[in-house]
Amino acid sequence: MTMAPIGRIICAGLGPGDPDLISVRSDRAIRAARHIAYFRKAGRQGQARRIVEGMLAPGAVEHAMEYPVTTEIPFDSPEYNALLAAFYDDWTVRLQVLVQQGHDVVVLCEGDPFFYGSFMHLYVRLKDLVPVEVIPGIPGMVGCWNATGQPITWGDDVLTVLMGTLPEAELLRHMQGSDALAIMKTGRNLPRVRRALAAAGRLGDAWLVERGTMPGQRLQPLAEVDAEDCPYFAIVLVHGHGRRPVAEAAE
Repeated sequence: MTMAPIGRIICAGLGPGDPDLISVRSDRAIRAARHIAYFRKAGRQGQARRIVEGMLAPGAVEHAMEYPVTTEIPFDSPEYNALLAAFYDDWTVRLQVLVQQGHDVVVLCEGDPFFYGSFMHLYVRLKDLVPVEVIPGIPGMVGCWNATGQPITWGDDVLTVLMGTLPEAELLRHMQGSDALAIMKTGRNLPRVRRALAAAGRLGDAWLVERGTMPGQRLQPLAEVDAEDCPYFAIVLVHGHGRRPVAEAAE
């Protein structure tokens, strides 16, 4: 009995935004793909698709996975969670069908797929159904702190990665207990992040990096950014300064 052909899902990590920072392995997978899937907001090209502009093979079939909701309702509301769960369930079925028809499908994911990537929600649904391969990518925050031109950590510094969606009191607690900070999902959460940093005495050391490694990149001390300026593709960084200055000087 002849086994039916089966393809696979290949998630290609795209890195922080600059196409030159895509790994060789992801680059090969993207250029060879006959089916390309990517997340986007309805009516938009999508950041992942923008990064690979000019890389797709002629005739490649594109599958735009359009979120049913992004920032229109609170992310922690039951309605938001229900809509997103149904969205991921639907695309799990669609991708599974393509794979079972024998197709390889390359799914694009900014940064690293396993570091807060949207693909994780498909991965947990697909991994026991079809073959899935994940190609790592440089996390976006790495591109951002390199853009600042200074190390994010020294010596024994503890780096904490925070979501700007956290309650202000929780943000403050983590900010007070860590040497270096990378704060993601800023956007409309930026005023809360600013208040927490100010309360922790760290606002003066914070940087806002918008569109790191991409065209239009902007670096600015957060204290100088207008309170109403809440760019979506932005991260807040606070650099560590080393907790062992004596030992460091002796090295």
